[in-house]
Amino acid sequence: MQHVANIAILTPSLRARLDLFFVTLGQGVNAYAVRRKRLGELARLDALSDAELLKLGITRDRIPHYVFRDLFSV
Repeated sequence: MQHVANIAILTPSLRARLDLFFVTLGQGVNAYAVRRKRLGELARLDALSDAELLKLGITRDRIPHYVFRDLFSV
């Protein structure tokens, strides 16, 4: 997984989904530090077609859940 520190690589739609994902986790999570390490993976998955995502067993709105599945169970 590529480490990318620039959130500008994310589309506005993905940024909104990512923000919503962290809001549902509540207080006590340093969202910036956690997501910064996985921006490359988030952007890579968001660039896939819906059909390609379905082959991975996820939908576009579940990309944040998929990328952070090892850290959070939501």
